[in-house]
Amino acid sequence: MKVYENQLYKEDVAYAAGLDLPWQKLQGSSILISGASGLIGSFLADVLMHKNAEDGLNCKVYALGRNEGKARDRFAYCWDDDHFNFISCDINQPLHRDDIDKIGYVIHLASNTHPVAYATDPIGTIATNIIGLKNMLDFAADHGAVRFAFASSNEIYGENRGDVEKFSEDYCGYINCNTMRAGYPESKRCGEALCQAYRKQKSLNVVIPRLTRSYGPTLLKTDTKAMSQFLSKAVSGQDIVLKSAGTQYYSYTYVADAVTGFLTVLLKGQDGEAYNIADDTSDIMLKDLAGLIAKNAGKKVVFEIPDSVESAGYSKATKARLDSAKLQSLGWKAHYDIGTGISRTLSILKSLS
Repeated sequence: MKVYENQLYKEDVAYAAGLDLPWQKLQGSSILISGASGLIGSFLADVLMHKNAEDGLNCKVYALGRNEGKARDRFAYCWDDDHFNFISCDINQPLHRDDIDKIGYVIHLASNTHPVAYATDPIGTIATNIIGLKNMLDFAADHGAVRFAFASSNEIYGENRGDVEKFSEDYCGYINCNTMRAGYPESKRCGEALCQAYRKQKSLNVVIPRLTRSYGPTLLKTDTKAMSQFLSKAVSGQDIVLKSAGTQYYSYTYVADAVTGFLTVLLKGQDGEAYNIADDTSDIMLKDLAGLIAKNAGKKVVFEIPDSVESAGYSKATKARLDSAKLQSLGWKAHYDIGTGISRTLSILKSLS
């Protein structure tokens, strides 16, 4: 079974597509998505294709990715649909398309987003978040995009200085920039600054959704984040492996809520503003998250010392909870708490294994 054939997943997509948003802004338009085969991008593409099929949105989706074979398999259900177009490309090279005159919306989601990738490909991590972003910004500016959305990260806040409980959009914590691991958060910070430069110099309309630790059935099997490893162990019937004391306190977001938050920012956010996508009901300590997943799977939590590659890629932040009041002021609210999101994720993933 493919993920898009699972009934629970169909319900998630239909829920997101049924939200009261100004969808008319996308009516008869087009949207270009880098990282379209990833956790967020694939769900977003599914929502847009659902709107096309069920509500006549007539929005052309240009899905960018490096591997056509994987994309063809993931989007087999809509591969031959006139509203779906896959573009095979290296995002770190300028994007030239003679078949695209104007574009409606441009979304930059492509990025290394897990510890092993940070540790083994630090150059690629930085390049995609800066050079890849610049190529997408240039494409958007050159093709008269209505709006550009840069998927930023909770990691731009750095370490909690101990002066706040949750990070609002103007918070700035400590990052030791002279380390390999700093490549991801620092390049995301630089990416946001680059977006502001294009607003000023190219008059490009830009919004910046800041995603927190997102999860769901569209996660990639190569993902090495703690959440992804916990879920993988649970699906395969193994004990959940915790590689730290587990006292890290983070915000998490189920993919459906992450995408509805992203769409809310895209369609209702103010030009130049950043918005946190998070919800209190999904804030949890890592050890409690491991316990929750273990309970769902009927297994126990065991401790294991991480290897040197894993350890090098881990975030040093011990407390990273996001304040989403600004996004909620646009009318967004989360639909799934952490317990419900984990339950749905495991149920869907088990049907695919």
